[in-house]
Amino acid sequence: MKPTLILLATAILSLAASAADKPSAEALEAKFIETMTAATMAGRWCSIKDGVLGPEKADKYTIVSVAKVSGDAWVINTRIQYNKQDIVAPIPVKVQWAGDTPVIIVDQIPVPGGGTYSARVLIHGGTYAGTWSGTNYGGLLNGIITK
Repeated sequence: MKPTLILLATAILSLAASAADKPSAEALEAKFIETMTAATMAGRWCSIKDGVLGPEKADKYTIVSVAKVSGDAWVINTRIQYNKQDIVAPIPVKVQWAGDTPVIIVDQIPVPGGGTYSARVLIHGGTYAGTWSGTNYGGLLNGIITK
């Protein structure tokens, strides 16, 4: 019976230590804000059409700031340079957590002259990876996050 009690005690202590080491929601959110503020996401994207991956193309996003609105609602202020214009656009997103990993969720965001887009982008260890979709098309994206 002693080995069983020792195993049980070890398991309880292990769970308690694991819970104590788990960062708080506030700490996770602060790390996300730090990672994404004044950052550049640079990498590659490719389309997917009829189940076939298209060629990779360079991709770059300049993030000015990130702010929590409430709950899982956030705003990512993104610098957009397009057609001789240079603006900072507030992009409403949701941020949900897979353990300690933030996942940016974009749902049906209209882009003037560009259609409506959705995306799921995971942020981890200075990198990002995700999927995106528009009307009748979509693709994959991945890259690194730098300051």
